[in-house]
Amino acid sequence: MSKKGLTPYYYCLLLIFLRDLLAAVASSSDINRSHFPEDFLFGTSTSSVQIEGAYLEGNKKVLPTGIFSLTFQDGGNTDVAADHYHRYMEDIELMHSMGVNSYRFSIAWSRILPGGRFGEVNQAGIDFYNNLINELLKRGIQPFVTLNHFDIPQELEDRYGAWLSPQIQEDFGYFAEVCFKAFGDRVKYWCTFNEPNLMIKYGYLTGIFPPGRCSPPSGNCSAGDSAIEPYIAAHNVILSHATATDIYRKNYQANQGGSIGIVMSAYWYEPLRNIPADISAAERLLAFENAWYLDPIMFGDYPPEMRQILGSRLPIFSEEDRRKLGNKLDFIGINHYTTLYVQDCMFFPCKPGDSEGDTFALTTGERDGRLIGTPTPMPMLYVVPHGMQHIVQYFQKRYNNTVMYITENGYPQESSNLSEKKDLVNDKERVEYLKNYLASLNIAIRNGANVKGYFVWSLIDNFEWLFGYTLRFGLHYVDFNTLERTPKLSALWYKEFLNATPSTLRLNKETDHFKSRRILSPF
Repeated sequence: MSKKGLTPYYYCLLLIFLRDLLAAVASSSDINRSHFPEDFLFGTSTSSVQIEGAYLEGNKKVLPTGIFSLTFQDGGNTDVAADHYHRYMEDIELMHSMGVNSYRFSIAWSRILPGGRFGEVNQAGIDFYNNLINELLKRGIQPFVTLNHFDIPQELEDRYGAWLSPQIQEDFGYFAEVCFKAFGDRVKYWCTFNEPNLMIKYGYLTGIFPPGRCSPPSGNCSAGDSAIEPYIAAHNVILSHATATDIYRKNYQANQGGSIGIVMSAYWYEPLRNIPADISAAERLLAFENAWYLDPIMFGDYPPEMRQILGSRLPIFSEEDRRKLGNKLDFIGINHYTTLYVQDCMFFPCKPGDSEGDTFALTTGERDGRLIGTPTPMPMLYVVPHGMQHIVQYFQKRYNNTVMYITENGYPQESSNLSEKKDLVNDKERVEYLKNYLASLNIAIRNGANVKGYFVWSLIDNFEWLFGYTLRFGLHYVDFNTLERTPKLSALWYKEFLNATPSTLRLNKETDHFKSRRILSPF
């Protein structure tokens, strides 16, 4: 230690120690509704593909390349899912009984426009979502609507390759306008896309999601180019967002009084080692995963971290593109679940294919034989509550404290034919997870982060993409044989949380002591 004070190394260690100490204090807090602003939205999230079922009912058509109508590791598919299409009234009652004031769901593009702009508007689809929205509002629950949660009409994939073609921008704008016209008089929160960063990564880089396009070393697909196609597809997603936002701003927002944003999958990343290379790698990975989409929308171009590495592989925005991008967005949705360590692969060699695409960064959940947090049944999803605060403050700083909503946050349970219902209903781990992450979010808000809402993923057990029905995220247990819903311990806790008053619950004195203090990020 220097005579003048702490060296940078020990100063960093001290900050990390203080961070963990304060996070631990917050995690032990008996957090409740009264610790958040009065107008805060508290709700649950779902998506159409994962819960609706009614696979081909109401004139709905197949999703792209059979997206998740396929059979996966547990033999499940989305033909019935949780049958929300027929049981939405029951599911609304579940929400109402908990006391939530908002519900985030997605509209199935293929249920509204089975043939894209090349076919007719499907009135049966319009009727379903009208009924859902009206019943939510009757119970004081605000609809929080996502336009695209991975699904698109198969017609668009067949005609021109979907996200690889600029034509998709016109189709998405047409779909968005149909929804604004049909539902915008009652819907005040619109999300253009859910997790486009994952949709493009898994669809065009690694190829594990439809349309299953990739090339070595990122993946081994029958077609695709992982070096180019992700950036083309992402470019069209960004401009589709801009097209829909331009339509909303010009023709609907003033009269309908709503807001429009986009939702990102947002891990928090911490350097594996306290060295500049790993610190830079963590910052670089955050840029490649989030700023890739948000920087063009907020600032008109791709982040410099990407331009430096990719050069001409990144598309260019035209003047008309920049005009549309000038509409920006009203809010950022954050889907946050976990935190990982990051190791640099630019100056320190990693095995071929180990790094995250072109980021020259490797993620891991382990350092010196110790896990970053308690593991969960989902691979690479650890319980690291302080990550919530840090990712929120990252967006706060980078995007001038634009309004934010935590649009997803939740805990997975392992499920199989051998699982006992009583064990799945007694989800104590989920309760602790939600309490601790909410406490961390509360610190970010008290540090000035402009967060306006929080949504638990998810309302009910559902189809969890490649995991099928082997993972359960629901606050309510679903028996996938009878489709009966049963509240879990977490649903009862959420109800108590939402109905608690300052006289019944309060934060620890230790947490109040740090009320005005900022927790510093290692960045």
